[in-house]
Parts: sequence; structure tokens; C-alpha cells
Amino acid sequence: MLLKTDLRIVVSTYAGLEELLAQELRQLGGRDVEIHTRAVSCVGDKGFMYKVNFCSRLALRVMVSLTSFSIKDGDDLYREVAAIDWTEFMKVSQTFAVRCTLNSELFDTNLYPALKVKDAIADSFRSNGGKRPDVEKENPDLEVMVFINRDRCTLLLNSSGESLHRRGYRAEVDKAPLSEVLAAGIIMMSGWEPHKPLIDFMCGSGTIPIEAALMAANIPPGAFRKQFAFEKWPDFDEALYKTIREKQIERINDNPVRIYGNEINRFVLEKAEENVKNAGVEDMVQLSLGDFNDFERPSGNGVVIINPPYGEKLQPEDLDALYKSIGDRFKKNYAGYKAWIFTGSPEGAKAIGLRSNRKIKLFNGPIECRLLGYELFEGSKKDMYKDNNE
Repeated sequence: MLLKTDLRIVVSTYAGLEELLAQELRQLGGRDVEIHTRAVSCVGDKGFMYKVNFCSRLALRVMVSLTSFSIKDGDDLYREVAAIDWTEFMKVSQTFAVRCTLNSELFDTNLYPALKVKDAIADSFRSNGGKRPDVEKENPDLEVMVFINRDRCTLLLNSSGESLHRRGYRAEVDKAPLSEVLAAGIIMMSGWEPHKPLIDFMCGSGTIPIEAALMAANIPPGAFRKQFAFEKWPDFDEALYKTIREKQIERINDNPVRIYGNEINRFVLEKAEENVKNAGVEDMVQLSLGDFNDFERPSGNGVVIINPPYGEKLQPEDLDALYKSIGDRFKKNYAGYKAWIFTGSPEGAKAIGLRSNRKIKLFNGPIECRLLGYELFEGSKKDMYKDNNE
């Protein structure tokens, strides 16, 4: 196969998580790490590529860079792609798909260059053996990613398959689910440490508590996946992947941790309970049913992370009143805690009535959001510093 020892790997993620992803890739062994918009690139071998797919909490897709070239039109694109020996990457009996991202005035739509690449790949096979592989949009054996920026085209192979945010533990979701990758990024940004309590008293289908539990126990996100796309590639090294997988599974620990999730909707809570069970973290996550105002804070100081309704998909009767009650609850019951609210409602954020010490811009799908951090003290900050001086 054309892929050699040193692979240029591009890992996509959500806007705002690039710095965290870069740190994660370095920890996993990535070299020459470079940060881009919604992506991070680095260099690593085949084992590293397997490891990122299996272990990364922040990756959406792990793509291997195949080649890059200049083009002037669709004919140039076709010739460059057709010149590649695609039998190195798939069998004629396998299926493929082409996804095109366009940032160029060369083409009016991404459909035309995608079609050109499909034809070039098919014709490459036809010239070699007379047959062409079938196109399969949903679950192809090989997915070719085409990025055209001005007059530069880059071809990458998607080693992940479907997006890595789909861990595999979430059976069903509520009306406005939070992506597992985004939840993991928010938890990392919060500074939460596993020896401290973590509370999500508006937990929905349980994504934040579950992702926190996976981190605390060193459970790799890929442990729930049935298959990655790289397992269908001709050069898949099953023994190497098995070794990497086994080493990561061995790192799972049983350290005690206190993670709490609360949900007011009984039906949604049942889904959270199912997801917690699927993730195998029932001993780490305690779920309860009720209004967040009635949730009893556990002993000790820790971190609260919540993702309340934005007024987009969910329509509470009075969004301002909801956010005000959250702020009141923080002030009255969570002194000593660090609190984080992830919201796409600027109006709701204002109604909280607390001054945030951190504001981080993130996106939940197309919705521009803010992750707001609060240091919760008894009385005022002025009183706290006065007491310290005395």
C-alpha cells in the first residue's frame, strides 16, 4: 500500500477544541503538531493512527493525507486522481464514497469535483481490470475526502468511518443531545479532577456524567466501537491493532469517583440510565429524578457543569426565569464550587445574575455558544479577600 511509515494525519474536531486536541495528540505520540481551523495535523505511524482512533476523546475523524496537487479545472482534478493506483487502497469488490469540501472559485458547487473524483477512481480500476467498484454513501469500505482550497487539492482517506463522537454507548437521545466530543472538551476545560465531585443537575441523556466517568476510569472511547474504517483497508495490521487495544484496556482503573446526574423528565432519565449501563459506569454515576432546585449537593467542593435549554430546540415558558433560578441556586447552595454553564442563549446568560470569570466560545452544531465559568464564594469576593488578609 502507498501509505508509508510516517503518515501525515489530519484530525478534525469542533471549533474551539483545537488547542486541547493538539495537546491530546502530543500525549498520544504525535509529532510536528500543527493547529488549523476545526482540525489539527501531525505526523505518526500506522500504530499512532490506530491509537488516535481508539483513544482520542476530542477527535471527530482521523484522516490520512494521501497527496496534494495544484489544479486549474475539473480535467486537472480528474487526471491527478486517475493517475493514482487505487488498487493499493481497496479491492474492486469493495465500495467507496467521495466527500468534497470546497473553498475555491474554480467550481460553483462541491458536487462537480466530487463527481470528477468518483469517475477518476472508477476509471482507474476499469483501466486495470475492466471492472469498477460500487459507490456506497452510507457505510463505504473506503471514504475519500477531497479538500479544495483555491487552486490546491488535497486527498485524504477517512480512517475512522462514521464520526468518532458516536461512541456507541448512547442508544437513544433526548430532543437536544450534546455531542460526546463536545462534552469531553467541556469537562477538560472545566479543570475537573476525578477526586472531586462532579454534578450535572440537568443531565439529559447523561452525556456529561458518562464522559466524565470514562475519563476518570481511563476507559478509551473506542472501546464501544464495533469497527473503524481502517480495519477494511488492505494493509490493516490486525496484530498491531490488537496489541494497542489490549494495552489501552489494561489502563482502565477502578478508582472511586463521585459523579452525579439529575434530570426532571422521567422518560429522558430512563434513557440516561440505559446509556450509563451501556457505558459500564453504573458504579461511578449516580442518577436522580427531580427538579434541580431539589437536588441535594454532596459533601465536599467540586465542579458543576450544566447544559441548560437555549430556547432553540427546547422552548421553556420563561427562559430568563430558568436561568435566574440557576444563578440563585448556585449562590445559595454551591459556595466553594466551580460552576460551568454551556449555553447558546445570550439572554439566558445575562439572567444568571453572576459575573463569569471565564468565557469560552464554542459551537453546538450551528449554534454559537459560550462556556461560562464561575467561582462560587460565600458572600462577595471582596469579603473573601478581606478574610484572607485578616
